[in-house]
Amino acid sequence: MQALLRFDTEGDGSFLLAVEAQGKKDPDKPASWAYYASYLLTKYRLQPMLLVVCQDRATAEWAARPVRFGPPQWPLLTLCPLVAGPHNMPLITSPAEVRKDLALATLAAITHATHPDVGAILKAMTHVLRDTPAALANPVIEFIAQGMGKHPAATLWRKLVAVDLSFYKSPLSEELRDEGRAEGEARRAAEDVLAVLAERGLDVPDAVRERITGCGDAEILGRWLRRAVTAPSAEAVFGDG
Repeated sequence: MQALLRFDTEGDGSFLLAVEAQGKKDPDKPASWAYYASYLLTKYRLQPMLLVVCQDRATAEWAARPVRFGPPQWPLLTLCPLVAGPHNMPLITSPAEVRKDLALATLAAITHATHPDVGAILKAMTHVLRDTPAALANPVIEFIAQGMGKHPAATLWRKLVAVDLSFYKSPLSEELRDEGRAEGEARRAAEDVLAVLAERGLDVPDAVRERITGCGDAEILGRWLRRAVTAPSAEAVFGDG
């Protein structure tokens, strides 16, 4: 996950905030961050800040350590990123708290992706996002989707978005609706296969039932359905041999 945001303030002018996800300690990363910050300053002529988002305390504490570049007797520059992790971000499971500060709640949700209460955290987010203007809600939806990474919470978030936020138009929501339609077609096709086998009075062992209901490919299920009409046994619908 990487994002670049511009903030315009009344008293301190404008600055850039680069947001970076860090999943583990990486000794090469501080040099990359320093290069990126210098690049942003050179290109946009705006002061850069770096926010590093971590999902475990050890990585967060490592990322928060100032890194000095240059000889010890005369450091050239010091890198001091702003770090958000599960140890310093609030655990927000109440829609009322989400409404108070949606930006903070979004960041907190990402940092607590592996928390046992992540379901309540994400449910509070979708509860509030239902009443949030799409122009604001859609970036939040996408940002959280990216921030969940490959954690199980990513799948949970996608399901919540598909169910609770189905009226939003965004790349993620469109993708989820396509997935939902495909899953629905596969589920109905699996039910058809089992219905035909039941109608013919064939015994369907648990292993066969699980294989049929666990298949998400509508085309394969279609083949099994055609075989189910004449197959001598439930196992024969698979045509494995």
